[in-house]
Amino acid sequence: MYDYIIVGAGSAGCVLANRLTEDPKTSVLVLEAGSNDDIPAIHNPSAAFSLLGTAVDWAYETEEEPSLNNRKLSWPRGKVLGGSSSINLMLYVRGNPSDYDRWQELGNAGWSYIDVLPYFKKAEHWDKGSSAYRGKGGPLTVTDVPSVNPLTEAFLAAGEELGWARIDDYNGASQEGFSTLQFTIRQGKRESTATSYLYPAQSRPNLTVWTNILVTRILFEGTRTIGLAYLKDGVEQQVRVNKEIILCGGAINSPQTLLLSGVGPATQLEHMGIPVMADLAGVGNNLQDHLCLTMYFTTKPSFTEPGYGPEGVAFIKSRPELSEADIMLCICPLIMGPIPVQEKYGYTIVLGMLQSESRGHLKLRSTNPREHPAIFANYFEDPADLERLVKGVKIVQRINQAKALGSFYGAPIEAALQGQSDAEIVEYIRNNAQTLYHPVGTCKMGHDEMAVVDEQLRVHGVEGLRVVDASIMPTLIHGNTNAPTIMIAEKTADLLRKNQCK
Repeated sequence: MYDYIIVGAGSAGCVLANRLTEDPKTSVLVLEAGSNDDIPAIHNPSAAFSLLGTAVDWAYETEEEPSLNNRKLSWPRGKVLGGSSSINLMLYVRGNPSDYDRWQELGNAGWSYIDVLPYFKKAEHWDKGSSAYRGKGGPLTVTDVPSVNPLTEAFLAAGEELGWARIDDYNGASQEGFSTLQFTIRQGKRESTATSYLYPAQSRPNLTVWTNILVTRILFEGTRTIGLAYLKDGVEQQVRVNKEIILCGGAINSPQTLLLSGVGPATQLEHMGIPVMADLAGVGNNLQDHLCLTMYFTTKPSFTEPGYGPEGVAFIKSRPELSEADIMLCICPLIMGPIPVQEKYGYTIVLGMLQSESRGHLKLRSTNPREHPAIFANYFEDPADLERLVKGVKIVQRINQAKALGSFYGAPIEAALQGQSDAEIVEYIRNNAQTLYHPVGTCKMGHDEMAVVDEQLRVHGVEGLRVVDASIMPTLIHGNTNAPTIMIAEKTADLLRKNQCK
């Protein structure tokens, strides 16, 4: 019997596996549905897109999205040691300090920016050294972009020309402005939570990792968690736990596991014929995601130094009266995407919204744990989200016309982007917007009627069960979600190790 069983060896699960087994008296079992990360493309930073849709991707898909002209959007999620940190684009973004203060204002004590900053610092090894905001000596190597392409430099200069600040570190004192990007890359290879946290701990006798294991349901005696049922080679087996089960499956897998176990909205569970263990209306609800728009532009013939990936970033406001940046721009000095083009050179700007007012949900299709849940993202349910992207497109158009980019900018590759009317921009967005790969919120933290876990990430209504991953975020952060998920796991491991929560 193990003290803790962690479901999912992803961005959070690998962190917990490492930190909990630092105590040799604590035994931990990690169950991962995917395989080992021995595919060379995983470790090659330039090969990230080649991993999508392969065996290391859960390859989720939304239902038809009415506001996106009924398109179904692909939602990649890592199914491999390291989880999504093994297939993502490796951008290291913490979000805005106000994000965490907002979590605390929503009734989650201990989650303010001051509270979480030490765990961001504890996790990282920032190649520029420690400071009041940055950590050195942590497991996760974070590096600045190794070199800056002339076109990227022109993009950064264009931002300054138009009145935005040039900042050294968007994970430091201020997020807003134009900067070079930061990545989870070490010595030219991807730095996932598998390479940074799990592998350094694998030799410990108190850590056990099982791969290719699909958890089917949580086992209870009364309201107490006692173990898990799982599939191994198609045969259902069981494993018992001494202290706690910790779900680290992410914003889709964790709520699915809870629902299959009878923890969720009673009406949905009864409809599926699942005995209700805990009636929690929020399981699978409060789904939030960042949408993005990828735009391609030709360059003038004089540009002959294409880059190899995203290099520059801007966190800016779509409207000046906002209190914080609500859109993000990433520039890549080459055509980065699956579109057929004749031009030899060009560049890509990815416009992402950092804030989402819309809320979606997911629900079970059946009681078969192999069947993906139905995902309803409800993009643009709130028209403010669409307005935000429209304003973002216009900002990109302004940047392209800046003097600093004059010797590079040619024209939009896609004719639809040449339209200047709001109606043309809206139609382009509806036809082309995609996920920025940041689903969160489906097991939200809090104490209201839609909360699933408390501020110590314990599932309401049962004992010995926590959720530790991006699903607990009550609101989306203003940035990518991998770094915050690692922080969430570091903070929870500290609580568990110090016996501050039961």
